[in-house]
Amino acid sequence: INPEHYTQGIECIDYITSKDMSFLEGNVVKYVTRYRMKNGLEDLIKAQWYLNRLIEDYNKKGEVK
Repeated sequence: INPEHYTQGIECIDYITSKDMSFLEGNVVKYVTRYRMKNGLEDLIKAQWYLNRLIEDYNKKGEVK
């Protein structure tokens, strides 16, 4: 059930949930974690899309850190 691209070291889902990441954050981590073993550039582009959305949402909230 868990393909190799999700089980190198700590499972990606375990890391994401241990850090209480949002859907957007979790997808950035997921796609960056698996790109070398699965879909290459396609996964990096997906990670970029989720990261851009996360930045957009962050800016809308006016958060400063």
